Formats: sequence, C-alpha cells, structure tokens
Amino acid sequence: MAASKKESERFTEIRNSKALRDYSIGERFEAGIQLKGTEVKSIRAGRAQINDAFAKVEKGEVWLYNAHIEQYAFGNIHNHDAKRIRKLLLHRRHIEKIRMALEAGGQALVPLRMYFKGALVKVEVGLGTGKKLFDRRDDMRKKAVLREVDQAMKQRRR
Repeated sequence: MAASKKESERFTEIRNSKALRDYSIGERFEAGIQLKGTEVKSIRAGRAQINDAFAKVEKGEVWLYNAHIEQYAFGNIHNHDAKRIRKLLLHRRHIEKIRMALEAGGQALVPLRMYFKGALVKVEVGLGTGKKLFDRRDDMRKKAVLREVDQAMKQRRR
C-alpha cells in the first residue's frame, strides 16, 4: 500500500508550456539524452525547465541548447553546469530526417517534454512550424468555445 502512494508522489514529467502555443508540431521523436549523475538526480526532483530550449543538428549529431537543469542540492565540486549543451541520442535515420526538414527551412526542432522511461531520461522533440499571432488568437478562441460548451453540458447534466 505504501509503495503505490510513494510512486504517485514521484516526478512524472517536465513539459514545455510554450511549445504548443508558439509552434504547430508535426512529427515527434523520442530521444535519449546524455546526462551526468547529478543532472539525473535534479530531474528526478523536478528541478528542470525546457521552456526556452531548442535543438540543432551539428556534424550528424543532435544537441539540446538552453535546457536548464538546476545543480543538485546535495552535490559536491563535481556538480554540473546548469545550462550546458547536452547531446540527444537518436537513430541515424531520424537524425537524417530532422536534418533534411531543418535545411528545407521554416521549421524548428523543439523539445516538448522530458520524462523518465524506466530509469532512463527521455526527451520528446518535435518538428514545429512557428505560429503567427493570428493563429495563436484562433487557437485561444477555439479553446474558449470548447470550454463554454463543456460548462454548458455540465450544467445540463445536473
């Protein structure tokens, strides 16, 4: 009984709240990430953010920039730098597909969420096309209408 309570209190995932607002996400990829031990401990504690992060393909490898993973509170002199560049681990064919899409122009590789899969940290990245201001306003209007419909249906059920 105690094990299930402890499991529910555990960290689940870190989301990029700006990604779906600012980008129309097309294809998504699950990538591993190369981390140090203290970074994993900080992520497990939920002390990371990827809102300003982005990824690039350089020399056949994918790198994650601006992902902020706080220094581990109980670390020592071997603690990591909070904003260091981290390597994303993807299959070669996925890297080629991403590279071709980025070179074609108009798209960006955006991290959507960071989560644990077993004991491994995974990053979900997506190829996104930037939204214009009027696109974002349209999305906000649609969400407001759906919210009103849900509230009306809830009132009707009572």
